[in-house]
Amino acid sequence: MVQDEPNGEIVAASDRPREKRGNLFQRIAIFIRQVFAELRKVVTPTRQELVRYTLVSIAFVIVVMAIVYGLDVLFSWMTAWVFGSPGA
Repeated sequence: MVQDEPNGEIVAASDRPREKRGNLFQRIAIFIRQVFAELRKVVTPTRQELVRYTLVSIAFVIVVMAIVYGLDVLFSWMTAWVFGSPGA
């Protein structure tokens, strides 16, 4: 069953009492164990995937740079056309 929390989050309903919190060192040890468990789930990309992701990222940055450059040139031209070129 799912309940809505007052702050809008959806959480699983539970009828069992809350677990007692351990002392500070136990909580730190549990946290570190959970961190290592999550790190074991991480999948490292192969060299081919890494090269592909890098090239895609660089291509995306180049495309965005070209768009920004084009808009800059367009707005510079429009500003010069509307307000006139100084010294002309």
